Amino acid sequence: MLKPRYLPTQTIYNKSKLLVLLFGFSLVAACGELLAPRYNLLNGGSLSLKELEGKVVLINYWAEWCHPCRAEIPELNQFAEDHLSSVRVLSVNFDGVEGEQLAEQVAALDIKFDTLLEDPRDTLSVPASGGLPETIVLNRKGEVQEVLVGPQTQQSLESVLLSITSESRE
Repeated sequence: MLKPRYLPTQTIYNKSKLLVLLFGFSLVAACGELLAPRYNLLNGGSLSLKELEGKVVLINYWAEWCHPCRAEIPELNQFAEDHLSSVRVLSVNFDGVEGEQLAEQVAALDIKFDTLLEDPRDTLSVPASGGLPETIVLNRKGEVQEVLVGPQTQQSLESVLLSITSESRE
């Protein structure tokens, strides 16, 4: 008759620990998208910057009192419209205005692209430049490409887009 074979307690503990670790790593790998921060949008819904990979992303900081911001917004609106399939333009209110006041300012400035309710700057590890307007540019891999300070024009934005698309071909 065969005697049952018992594993020492330490072996069982180590195998259990290994299984938990393997499960944890596989869960993180499978759900990486779930772990990416989501940002609520002024007009409803939310997005993660991870889901925008494949597009160039412009995150524009503006304030109602900023005259160069006001001049830049029509340029950004047109650029976003001209590049719907390859670029996503987002806005963030520099002053942290919220709720109805934010909606009123976005309408008054005629911002036609999505406005984030949370600032992604810390997640991106981009310090504030101290000037407005400011635009953080993410390449198609979701990496910070550069930070543009001062008002942008369609021409300057086209140059940025061209430099990113040229780099991705190399």
